[in-house]
Amino acid sequence: MSTKTNKSFTKRLKVSKNGKITSRRTGRNHFNAKESRRSQLAKNRAVGFNISNKDRAFYIKT
Repeated sequence: MSTKTNKSFTKRLKVSKNGKITSRRTGRNHFNAKESRRSQLAKNRAVGFNISNKDRAFYIKT
């Protein structure tokens, strides 16, 4: 029997067309209204997610 994809983990990630994995930047949940607009917009950008091929194969089934 093969292992299943960890759904709770994969919902936090996005795989690009070329296979790069990106995730949401931290610190976006609340208390963002008092931050400067520059820092608010900086958090909208996705951040690269470094993961080893072994862990990638374990968590993400393609």
